[in-house]
Amino acid sequence: MNAASEQVTSDTLLVRSATDADMEAVADIYGHYVLHGTPTFETEPPGASEMARRHAGLVAQGYPYLVAERDGVVLGYAYVSSYRPRPAYWNTVENSIYLRHDAGGRRVGTRLLAALIEECERRGFRQIIAMIGDSGNEASLRLHLAHGFESIGTLRAVGYKLGRWIDTVCLQRSLGPGDTMPPAGPPPG
Repeated sequence: MNAASEQVTSDTLLVRSATDADMEAVADIYGHYVLHGTPTFETEPPGASEMARRHAGLVAQGYPYLVAERDGVVLGYAYVSSYRPRPAYWNTVENSIYLRHDAGGRRVGTRLLAALIEECERRGFRQIIAMIGDSGNEASLRLHLAHGFESIGTLRAVGYKLGRWIDTVCLQRSLGPGDTMPPAGPPPG
């Protein structure tokens, strides 16, 4: 599957590249976690225009940004961004995945993450990092582990939100040939 250019459906769930028209739904999904959860350490929900700006910036840099929808309703989104800005890190990306608060348990996250991993491999990335906000975020941890991520470690009490200290759990997964051979060429872009 080439998630960036094909639409793939299964059980009426469509995973496709995000568009500007999706950013209102993306902002709503993300805003819920900003206000009520610990997967993100942001404390003020960005609006649709800010999410559109972020989306455009990532796509312009060659990163995949996907949404999952059922019957025209966006149920989740996933994207990758630069792991770190220094040039030697160009092969490594960091993923983010958010589901509508009522979309859990319907394999939306599984489909999104699988498509994101496949698209990252197609684009030549070699490592993907997941920084899971809150060591108690069992659903996200299980999702990533089921897709071949390995736990690298926990950063204890690095954030304070909703009246408590929050850990961040770092997970990593190789993509394509991983570190078994040098990259084919210079960084994209």
